[in-house]
Amino acid sequence: MSGRHGPTAPSPIRRLAAWGGFGGDSSTLRRRLVTLTAVFASTVAILLILVIQVALSRSSHSAVARVLEDRADAVISSASSASSSRTLSVPDARLDPGVAVYDTAGRLVAGVVPPSQARFFADLSTSSTTRRAHIGDAFALLAQPFTTPSGVSGVVVVSERLDSYQDIIHDALAIAIGIGATIVVLATLLVAWASRRALVPVALMAHTAEAWSEHDLDRRFDLGPPTDEIRALGHTLDRLLDRVRRAILDEQRLTSELAHELRTPLTAVLATAEVISDRDDLDAELREDLGYITDSCREMAATITGLVELARSTSTGARADDADLASVIHGLLRDLAGGDRVQVDLAADLCVAVAPTLAARAVAPVLENAIRHAEHVEVVGVRREDWISLLVADNGPGIDDADLDVIFTPGHTGSGGSGLGLALARRVARSVGGDVTLRPHAPSGGATFEIRLPAAAPALGEDQHPKDG
Repeated sequence: MSGRHGPTAPSPIRRLAAWGGFGGDSSTLRRRLVTLTAVFASTVAILLILVIQVALSRSSHSAVARVLEDRADAVISSASSASSSRTLSVPDARLDPGVAVYDTAGRLVAGVVPPSQARFFADLSTSSTTRRAHIGDAFALLAQPFTTPSGVSGVVVVSERLDSYQDIIHDALAIAIGIGATIVVLATLLVAWASRRALVPVALMAHTAEAWSEHDLDRRFDLGPPTDEIRALGHTLDRLLDRVRRAILDEQRLTSELAHELRTPLTAVLATAEVISDRDDLDAELREDLGYITDSCREMAATITGLVELARSTSTGARADDADLASVIHGLLRDLAGGDRVQVDLAADLCVAVAPTLAARAVAPVLENAIRHAEHVEVVGVRREDWISLLVADNGPGIDDADLDVIFTPGHTGSGGSGLGLALARRVARSVGGDVTLRPHAPSGGATFEIRLPAAAPALGEDQHPKDG
């Protein structure tokens, strides 16, 4: 012994999130895979959109420049044909809106200057080299000096609206965003679907393996020949389970044999000590030592009996009879010294799907440990769904912080016991699918242990019948 001191139906959005891998534990492989795919696809889509926009922007600028140059060349060609040696002249048919021709002094010779662009036209009218300008995102301007074959010089200024080009770029951006979003969604859904199909067998294998116990050592996954990675994993795990089964059976066999080998000499020691203690010529000190020997022998005999029963139950895998927890606890309290200091509060009809002897072995060490170190012990039992929870609380000194991690370690003791009581209690409880745990420190001090055992199926009443199938 150790030393002391009702759901609602999920919404469609939740169902879609769970199907896509975004439900449940955020650390699952499927969720990480789907998230990584979504992030990667989004990054690629954004980069493609940026590349497309840069390419369209450059293409738009090139197209505007070519249009301005073509219009300017057309005006210059007409001016070269219509001008005389002294006069610069341009046919009206070549003067589109936004086209103006200036002489070398910067005077307007032909064309009409838009009032909103007059300042820019005036600035470009005296250009001696080709110049370009932009009025925000609305207009692009080109100033092209020229000299006719007759020797007359001038400057043509051409303006081009950019609205149509901007509309093309904006439409292309909207289409690219739509296509990118569609690619991201489709890629994410495709990976979610593929990972779901690929990982469902793994999830089923994990769920099935978790549901197995030491009573079901012969079950295997049996996925068939290792034709793919999942089946190869199942085949490997089946071989691992074979080795685990052999190891468990060897351990159970060794435990049973050792217990049987120890029982005979221990019984002889106990009988000899009891015979000697009945003599009348013993002094008080020797009689006290013999009492300690007999108590230790009985404690060890109870431990060995528990090991034998545990080995027998786990090796045969037989379905044991149910045990009435109240009868088990009251029977233990009658045999334990100090049992009258234990207050029992159990809900009605607490039956566990465990043999009475094993249930007693899971509860007795915890009760005995509490009685040994406390003046008052309280036992509370309730049913929680498929489990029976038994809380054993006392007002003793509690558990040292240094012992919290090793209190269930076999052989660990701080009170002179064998150090096997709590370890055996936990092992027995876990062998039937339950557990024995230490609750966090209570504000009032002491210690609280929880013994959890599987609940027995409720008995069918006269008006209850099992369902077909």
